[in-house]
Amino acid sequence: MPFFKPRENTAALVDFTRLPRHVAIIMDGNGRWAKKRGLPRTAGHAAGAENFRTIATYCKEIGLEYLTVYAFSTENWKRPSDEVAAIMGLLKKYLIEAIEKMERDRVKMCFFGDLSPLPEDLRLLCEQTREISRHYDGVQVNICLNYGGRDELIRAAKAFAMDCASGRADPNHLSEGQFSGYLFSRGVPDPDLVIRPSGELRISNFLLWQSAYSEFYYTDVLWPDFSKDELHRALAAYQRRQRRFGGVTNA
Repeated sequence: MPFFKPRENTAALVDFTRLPRHVAIIMDGNGRWAKKRGLPRTAGHAAGAENFRTIATYCKEIGLEYLTVYAFSTENWKRPSDEVAAIMGLLKKYLIEAIEKMERDRVKMCFFGDLSPLPEDLRLLCEQTREISRHYDGVQVNICLNYGGRDELIRAAKAFAMDCASGRADPNHLSEGQFSGYLFSRGVPDPDLVIRPSGELRISNFLLWQSAYSEFYYTDVLWPDFSKDELHRALAAYQRRQRRFGGVTNA
């Protein structure tokens, strides 16, 4: 008789009473997922967008407070124009559907990044989504769009310098907390856990300031295949670690 391995109950690995407050995900591997199947890269982005919907919904169901995803970086403009257009089209489609469901789902959506270079219709959808979100207090989904960690830090430094020049700030009294207030993520706690699918072992200019003491979880699974089971494994790995923030433990 053939041997059938029972499916692992990965949810049993997780203590849902002590989830991280904030999980960030680098949604990587869409292009490779499509290539493995002989499909155009745009098909991979479509599959990745659908998986984002699935994972974001599940994060809301389990009570996660903050989810931040890397959707489009400042470097992604270098990709072929048809691929960039496809990504923008998928974002537009997602936001239109999200706006229709926001009243029901009570999901707060925010955007990290410079939205000014985006197509006007997409930029207006982002602004509309952000305005509607002001009235909600549920899970907050942060979409990093035309975002780069170095660009964010340069913008913050410039804004602080302008405040110093105008007398609104004193460089001699700058603290980490004060500087965080100049970032796109102001008011949002730093991510406890950063997840990167696809097998790449780098941060790729993502949340450079905010991830200083984040726990990292890497997996070879490509983003379109990153399932709830994979999320459970990431959460379980996080819960097995001791976070010292530069200090020591008594263990």
